[in-house]
Amino acid sequence: MTKSSRSVTVVIPARFGSSRFPGKPLVKLNGKPMIQHVYERAFACRAVSSVMVATDDERIKQAVEQFGGRAVLVTGDYRTGTDRVAAVARMFNGDCFLDLQGDEIPLSPELLTDLIVPFLGSGASMGTLKRVMDSTEDLLNPAVVKVVADAKGEALYFSRAPIPFVRDDPKPQVVGGLHYIHLGLYIYTKETLLRLAALPTSRMEDAEKLEQLRALDHGIRIRVWETAHASLRVDRPEDVPDVAERLQDFEVVKREVQSSSLFPKS
Repeated sequence: MTKSSRSVTVVIPARFGSSRFPGKPLVKLNGKPMIQHVYERAFACRAVSSVMVATDDERIKQAVEQFGGRAVLVTGDYRTGTDRVAAVARMFNGDCFLDLQGDEIPLSPELLTDLIVPFLGSGASMGTLKRVMDSTEDLLNPAVVKVVADAKGEALYFSRAPIPFVRDDPKPQVVGGLHYIHLGLYIYTKETLLRLAALPTSRMEDAEKLEQLRALDHGIRIRVWETAHASLRVDRPEDVPDVAERLQDFEVVKREVQSSSLFPKS
């Protein structure tokens, strides 16, 4: 089997009992539950073999099945979304598994393509995405994860703190091409995913509450590719109105672009 023929299963972990936002996957955004927005964009990606939601709650499973999606109940005490995805990987055949967070809404399926295509051709065992940061507010926001990679694209560190720190700046501010947002999706070979889930929680992982630091702490390299495609993230209930509005604006622009391409001006 060649690299390009390997299957890619997208697993969307979706818990009901979030401490900051209980029931978050089912919150309505412009008439659809959030989990449906995430699922439909993953399903539309041509590089994806299959998509499923991994949940601990029958209400989420039923909601997914109502819009025609595929969901599996994965009950038990899992440390992170990665560990829940690994549980699915033990249940189903597959070559590579992509962990797409249930509150990270890609605005285009091509965001997933930007991770899957280079990963399948790279020989890497784990990969993720970054995007240029353009907001100092994001730089200082601990809910926005930052990533620093080396010249070869290997992750050096992920943090909620502003990294890299620019020592000679009188006050912290974002620097284009230096500061990058880390997006909440990962792709793994099945072997690496199961190995990662079997490792103990690392001190860095526990301190930052970032599961990807478990991989770095135990010597698993993470290749980082850049994307220009946008995504929207819902962390707290107060994020919902803004995300819903931005989703609606994006759909309007998308329809206008499609209309203009179908009926070009003479």
